[in-house]
Amino acid sequence: MPEAEIQVVSNEAGELTAVIVPIALWKEIASEREAAYLLKSDAMRQRLLAALERGGSSGLLLDDAVAKLGL
Repeated sequence: MPEAEIQVVSNEAGELTAVIVPIALWKEIASEREAAYLLKSDAMRQRLLAALERGGSSGLLLDDAVAKLGL
C-alpha cells in the first residue's frame, strides 16, 4: 500500500486521542489482528493448517460472503 494518509486527532489540551486511517489500511490491520488472535490457540492453529492442506484457500472472502448474504 502506498504511503497512507493517517490523520491524528487531539483534544483541547493537545493530547492525542485518536487516529483516522483509510479503510483499506484498517481492514489490513484488522485482518492481521484476527490472524494473530487465532494463531494463539494451538487447536485453532492446527485447524487452520489442516484447512490450508485441504485447499481451504478456495473459499469466499469475508467481504464477498457478507455481500452475498446481504448483511
